[in-house]
Amino acid sequence: MLRRALSQLATSAHGAAVARSTTAASGIYGAHTSRSFTSSAAHATTVLCVRKDGEVVIMADGQVTQGSQVMKPNVIKVRRLQSGVVGGFAGATADAFTLFERLEMKLEEHPGQLTRAAVELAKAWRSDKYLRRLEATMVVADKDHTFQITGGGDVIEPHDGVLGIGSGGPFATAAARALIDLPGFDALTIARKAMNIAADTCVYTNHNFITEVVSSKEHSIETLPDSPTMTPPDTTPAAAKGEAKDSEAEGKAAGGKDAGGKAAKTKKL
Repeated sequence: MLRRALSQLATSAHGAAVARSTTAASGIYGAHTSRSFTSSAAHATTVLCVRKDGEVVIMADGQVTQGSQVMKPNVIKVRRLQSGVVGGFAGATADAFTLFERLEMKLEEHPGQLTRAAVELAKAWRSDKYLRRLEATMVVADKDHTFQITGGGDVIEPHDGVLGIGSGGPFATAAARALIDLPGFDALTIARKAMNIAADTCVYTNHNFITEVVSSKEHSIETLPDSPTMTPPDTTPAAAKGEAKDSEAEGKAAGGKDAGGKAAKTKKL
């Protein structure tokens, strides 16, 4: 009887200990896996912004990844927000475009003040119960400022004009900082070389780059084409070409006759 009582007591004590450990583990697991911005900060893409000699370049790759599968290689992740303002994003596409729309609204409320618009967006992003669920990171730039805006309420301006986000952002940022002081390298060249290094290093980044350029000298934005401009083919019908050649030959013959007549008259005189 005594042995049976001790055995039951030991069994109940062990069960209570297991229940306590399970409860603690579930609490820790829940704390780490709750939907938050920090849990998805490293998004599977690369966006790089480089500022040098009055020129600002934002460049992004085109790869979209779902798990271990590449869904699309040529997605546009940079866009023009307003005249003189461009942006890029890493994260969920729908969330990013929602935030871009909010930023455009803030820019309309505060025209020409990117700093204030970025701070107002970060405040709304952190405090609004709907916006705080959006998971994306943004890079916005104009001719004077470059900012990274996050859902944690951060508005970060780099000290050296180089800013990278996404899973390949650290590689691109490090490469661009290594090249930023080299003479003869403009912002576009630096961004392209740095993005090539990031694409060779990060499995979530490819070599299909989309670029937006803001020039403070010209106060304009240029979207670089993906392929070189080709001369359009000549679509003039063959019959029209033949008629043009015949008329050209007749004109030359008439001109020759006139010249010959003039020469004969000159001889007679």
